[in-house]
Amino acid sequence: MFTSPATLPATQRAWVSARKGFPPSRSLELRTDWPVLKTLKPGQVTVKIQAAALNPLAWKLMRYLPNWIIKRPWAVENDFAGIVVSADSTSRFKVGDEVYGGVDPAIGFSTKQGALQEYVTLPAKDLAKRPPNISPFEAAGVTVTATTALQVLNDTKLEEGQTIFINGGSTSVGAWTIQLAKLRGAKVVVTCSKKNEDYVRSLGADEVIDYTAVGPLHTYLTKSPPSTKFNVVLDAAGLWDSSLYSQSAAYLQPNGIFITVGPTPHEFTWGAVPQLFAWLALLGLPRFLTRVQAKGKNIIGAVRAEDMEFLRRLLEEGKIRPTVDSVYEFEDAVKAFDRIVTARARGKVVVNVSLSQSSRVPST
Repeated sequence: MFTSPATLPATQRAWVSARKGFPPSRSLELRTDWPVLKTLKPGQVTVKIQAAALNPLAWKLMRYLPNWIIKRPWAVENDFAGIVVSADSTSRFKVGDEVYGGVDPAIGFSTKQGALQEYVTLPAKDLAKRPPNISPFEAAGVTVTATTALQVLNDTKLEEGQTIFINGGSTSVGAWTIQLAKLRGAKVVVTCSKKNEDYVRSLGADEVIDYTAVGPLHTYLTKSPPSTKFNVVLDAAGLWDSSLYSQSAAYLQPNGIFITVGPTPHEFTWGAVPQLFAWLALLGLPRFLTRVQAKGKNIIGAVRAEDMEFLRRLLEEGKIRPTVDSVYEFEDAVKAFDRIVTARARGKVVVNVSLSQSSRVPST
């Protein structure tokens, strides 16, 4: 059944969400007795994880997800890089292959697996070979955010000569979208803080708006609209206020598309409920009822083998590059979550699972 059987331990270290709580330190526990899933189904592989990257969704699930939806404890996070240690004969990988990929949430919740553990077993379709020109720390943060960015451009059909406006250019999704949009020959206008201007310009941004200096963004864009309205507006920051979309007539073309990575509040209160209903109405009701001309949609990135392979080629050719904000040791994963909760990370926050400290890459 296996291309090469591997002797795996029965248990492993894993960071798990043991209880609903915030900050992440109130939810997380480091377990040393977490079971290793050894039995492979057709097309599956087991990977020894070298590095894992954090995504904002993880701490939000810790904070808001009740036990009646998913029984705790469960291992957290999705993105990782590692090395194949066991492979089903029908998979496209062999033992020793260096890979990166993501744990599909459905698989993760059902098997209690995540990226912040030492071994993970998953379908080979959710993996790609790691290009030799990027490190495991860099590769660990590619899957979720890069595939989301690619699907944003595919779904909106952004073309050469068009303009995309990205709110949150220094976010991970924003950084990938800048690079991929420039490869298509599009003009890219982004928002970020002044301290991140050089960073987003190094990725290819043509114009930068310091959101800290202009007040409400929809008001600023309405008063100072672009000479040619945007073809696409991407909210990569996950604004809970829907005004950037509802007031977009002044800066988004009528046949343009507004797309959001998902309006998610940094802190949910009952006062936020009306804003939630506003989003549901804007994204769900016909446009003649909302009176917003441009189409609006929510993007939920899905890991697809063809997208993974496309991105792998671009990475290998040096046409796009990962950015790493910081690297934390496995025992310090809580500190890594504290960093991502600030929403100030520039690039991916990465946890070293099994590599020597000398393998670190410089922070961006």
